[in-house]
Amino acid sequence: MSIIKVNCINETCPVPLVETRKALRKAAEGDTIEVQGTHSSSKKEIPMAVESMGYELKSIEENDDYWTIKIQK
Repeated sequence: MSIIKVNCINETCPVPLVETRKALRKAAEGDTIEVQGTHSSSKKEIPMAVESMGYELKSIEENDDYWTIKIQK
């Protein structure tokens, strides 16, 4: 199992969601995908997409500069 990091800081829709989907397609079963970004709409869209694709949303963390979404494939 590995961790795949997706950096979408300063990217706007639909880039973070597209990059998250790409990472999920490439990931092996059990891998964790960590998506970092700054776009507030993507912070809402990515978890909805993850759930609709049947993957596990592990956490959404925020600090002053960006958010991090962790997904288990």
